[in-house]
Amino acid sequence: MKHRWLSAALSGTLLLGLLTGCGGPGTEFDGTNQTSGSSDTLKIYNWGEYTGENLIDNFEDEYDCHVIMEYFDSNEMMYTKISAGDSYDVLIPSDYMIERLIKENYLQPLDKEIITNIDLLADDCRGLDYDPDNTYSIPYFWGSVGIVYNKNTVSRDDLEREGWNILADTKYAGRLYLYDSERDSFMMALKALGYSMNTDNEDEINAAYEWLCNVNNTMKPVYVTDEIIDNMINGIKDIGIVYSGDAAYILSENPDMGYYCPDQGTNIWSDAMVIPKNASNPELANLFINYVLTYDASMDNTETVGYTSSNAEVMADAYGEGGIYEGNEAYIPRSGYDKDEVFRDNEVLRKKLSELWIKVKAK
Repeated sequence: MKHRWLSAALSGTLLLGLLTGCGGPGTEFDGTNQTSGSSDTLKIYNWGEYTGENLIDNFEDEYDCHVIMEYFDSNEMMYTKISAGDSYDVLIPSDYMIERLIKENYLQPLDKEIITNIDLLADDCRGLDYDPDNTYSIPYFWGSVGIVYNKNTVSRDDLEREGWNILADTKYAGRLYLYDSERDSFMMALKALGYSMNTDNEDEINAAYEWLCNVNNTMKPVYVTDEIIDNMINGIKDIGIVYSGDAAYILSENPDMGYYCPDQGTNIWSDAMVIPKNASNPELANLFINYVLTYDASMDNTETVGYTSSNAEVMADAYGEGGIYEGNEAYIPRSGYDKDEVFRDNEVLRKKLSELWIKVKAK
């Protein structure tokens, strides 16, 4: 989930980028969400900075089409536009949001006669709980949430003994970054306390709230989004909560940094490609999803973005000898660990966390 935030530079140029789209010469977008009605135009709604360097251009060349790309910076932002009736051909939301879109009947089944590359998926990307038969979704990237730490200043013994509770260890006060994300923050608090990150038990949620308030008040964390990547590369803080794809990049740029997923468990997430019911060009959308699964497209994606490919062969090659992430401990997500979880769509938890996260940071 995850997951990229738009960088400050991208945010500043977003409107300009949308005027030209990502679809090559002649493709224009007027800032509205009206569909073109053209059979050779594909409209994608995706996270910022989340596609391979050549993926869109190569797809346009192969299928003689134009691609318009718009960006969202949260699943909730994406949901607001979809629920308002805005039309896209392909969305790339996160697991819990896909579960919600399925429940609320916003998605159409994929055409498995077109999507023949589904067999290329890694085993861990097949049959996920929110879509057990991959009826509506095909994973795009997947990963974990963990701790990036400076191996010279943070004890690995402390990490292994304390896990998420190292974030409350005053030895490291003033030396840590936390994501400004209610879901990820409550995940680590609930896991530190031995609870499920999908709980709707009010006592457990309130205990996690108190845990976060204690961290906020005693540890003086800095709440960040995308700036954590450069800041951890430069060693400005010693501990940061980081998505695995960003962690893989940090580790590749600074060998003093390590990555650790606590034994209490963590979030194993996936972002997946889906087709809304009101898509204008579902055939081209299915062709795009099938194209993304190919070796060359998936390798372009993972090399450019840094997140773990859903293509089994690409994942192995990127991590293996001579691969761009050879031996990088953040690149391959932990698999089969019974305390790890995937976020589920939970209305009680969703509303409660939004309310409590504001209070945590206000303490």
